[in-house]
Amino acid sequence: MNAIISISRRSFIIGVASTAGGLSLGFNVPFIEPALAEGAVSAPEINAWVVIRPDDTVVIRIARSEMGQGTLTGLAQLVAEELNCDWSKVTTEYPSPAENLARDRVWGNFSTGGSRGIRESHEYVRLGGATAREMLIAAAAAEWGVPASECIARMGMVTHAASDRATFYGQLAAAAARMTPPANVTLKDPKDWTIAGKPLPRLDTADKLNGSQVYGVDLKLPNMLNAAIRACPYFGGKVESFDAAAVAEMPGVRTVVQVDETAVAVVADTWWRAKTALDALPVVWDEGPNRQVSSASIAAMLEEGLGANDAFIGAEQGDAGAAVSAAGRPVTATYAFPYQNHATMEPMNATALYTPGRCEVWVPTQNGEASLAAAAEAAGLPVQQCEVHKIHLGGGFGRRGNFQDYVRQAVSIAKQVPGAPVKLIWSREEDMLHGAYHPTTRCRLTGALDADGNLTALHMRISGQSILAAVRPEGMQGGMDPIVFQGLVLAGTEGTLGYTVDNLLVDHAMRNPPIPPGFWRGVNLNQNAVYMECFMDELAHAAGVDPLAFRRKLMANNPKHLAVLEAVAERIGWDTPPAAGIHRGLAQIMGFGSYVAAAAEVSVTDGQLKIHRIIAATDPGHVVNPAQVERQVEGSFVYGLSACLYGECTVNGGRMEQENFDSYEVVRMADMPAVETITMPSGGFWGGVGEPTIAVAAPAVLNAIFAATGKRIRTLPLKNHDLA
Repeated sequence: MNAIISISRRSFIIGVASTAGGLSLGFNVPFIEPALAEGAVSAPEINAWVVIRPDDTVVIRIARSEMGQGTLTGLAQLVAEELNCDWSKVTTEYPSPAENLARDRVWGNFSTGGSRGIRESHEYVRLGGATAREMLIAAAAAEWGVPASECIARMGMVTHAASDRATFYGQLAAAAARMTPPANVTLKDPKDWTIAGKPLPRLDTADKLNGSQVYGVDLKLPNMLNAAIRACPYFGGKVESFDAAAVAEMPGVRTVVQVDETAVAVVADTWWRAKTALDALPVVWDEGPNRQVSSASIAAMLEEGLGANDAFIGAEQGDAGAAVSAAGRPVTATYAFPYQNHATMEPMNATALYTPGRCEVWVPTQNGEASLAAAAEAAGLPVQQCEVHKIHLGGGFGRRGNFQDYVRQAVSIAKQVPGAPVKLIWSREEDMLHGAYHPTTRCRLTGALDADGNLTALHMRISGQSILAAVRPEGMQGGMDPIVFQGLVLAGTEGTLGYTVDNLLVDHAMRNPPIPPGFWRGVNLNQNAVYMECFMDELAHAAGVDPLAFRRKLMANNPKHLAVLEAVAERIGWDTPPAAGIHRGLAQIMGFGSYVAAAAEVSVTDGQLKIHRIIAATDPGHVVNPAQVERQVEGSFVYGLSACLYGECTVNGGRMEQENFDSYEVVRMADMPAVETITMPSGGFWGGVGEPTIAVAAPAVLNAIFAATGKRIRTLPLKNHDLA
């Protein structure tokens, strides 16, 4: 597939069929009114999801973004499965956000995050493939003068056994494009899948291996200029002044521009020349109101919240306060989770071309429509005069979704250099200092055990930052941020608590320091799993009960939670003694609609931790590509273990201290354990894959460390602790 797709509205709507003998096939998304093709009198427009070329190539249009997670291949498998095409002839392309809006959002949601790429769109993309299949059959039947019910579509061909006739999809394309889409189509039962549900190779792997894949930082356009930017490093600060003349004569420099109130950029013929001049540019910062903010002051704010009287309630049953007060054996512990950076391999970037009547942006984005809105706002143009070309992402993890600051900056710079495309690339330091950070929280848990070691009450108080309050306040519910309680609620399909406790209270004292928070892969499920699963381990040991047996008693009403936990326990041999020096830990949780668990084996020698092995089990309901699920689980453990071992952003003097990977470390090959994945789809629901298993990596390892050392680690990252 081409990394950059540019399709005019007219050619897109009329379709390849009418101009090049190809077929564009689609259907009506249930929540969208059908649009008419330009030039058509009454026929419904049928060009959205599938394009079939005369050579039988099947082009499947994918609205969601590909950032390494495999969504592009998975969604293509679902369409191809219902289409009954030849998978070896499948390719993909991105439709543009502007075209989506012009066509009444026929492709639905462009946002890719929350592990929702497949689980949120599986039904309507499958309907697209199924509708296309039936239209191809109808075209063949009409040509042959036979009932459509006697024709079969399979492997990119339509056949009629009674007359021994067959034809390829490409030969049927033009005729099928004129067919009226059927009102109803039946989707296949997953047990009958032959393309979906199979471990097929990813469609984007070859381009990545041979170097032809274009990411945002690779993009080249004719007469392109390059920009480097520096924003005020202090949260809430802005530009006071800068001396553009000091660098105006440096090699390659075209101009120096201010970008809103907070940043200054140098535009040059190459990015390195822009960066070199930017480093030499004298800038005076207005440091703003937050110079006294530090990690210590934020910790004090959160500590106060742990004992505050008022809090938002996320889950409640019975009377936890009274039961804890009456308990003979209360157990209390306080945990903490730090700020963390997304640290994408590809730093933020975007390329913009502005003229007075038009603005185009080429960008790696998790939400093409959000990028389009940001571009139009920054350009001061109607959305209809703007376009966004989506490019594969070199990592997203939530940073490139709700946050479109880099798009606005690129357009602002290009607007000051009209007529020339300008590629803005953030330096790694800029990327680290101006993130939307995983929020910091603290949690105090108090449990009550009866004389038999049964958990009779649990109070979980979370104190810390709300993402929604800063990023999407319209999502708040009566002042409460429901996302804070991921994995801890008592009902729903997204992330329910796996334990039944007669007296339970989970609440949140919202405390919002002036550090911008953001959705970070796994979001609040990450710390909630650490808090709950490590404390369950503490309670089990306090009760003198095996941690697995302790959990089993509390999980009788939650069989899917228990099933994944039992699966990892069995695979790791929980009931058999480990090898000498090896110790084990368990964790489970539900998040993003899926049930996940992990079991870890570690050793600690002379204070040095070695994670030998992690078993992961996941039940996402349905699995579109088993091989990709395994890769996602392995990748999520890289991310989760990086956070557990090293990930920490600290604030000093109103700014972040970590500016590059020398001070913000990630897991290296030597750190990475062997990962074994158990995929156990139970059917009946669609859950996510990319994020849930991150959450169980850290608590499984932390519980194993306690088994190895007797030390309970309650604050991350592990690099700050002596395990000797």
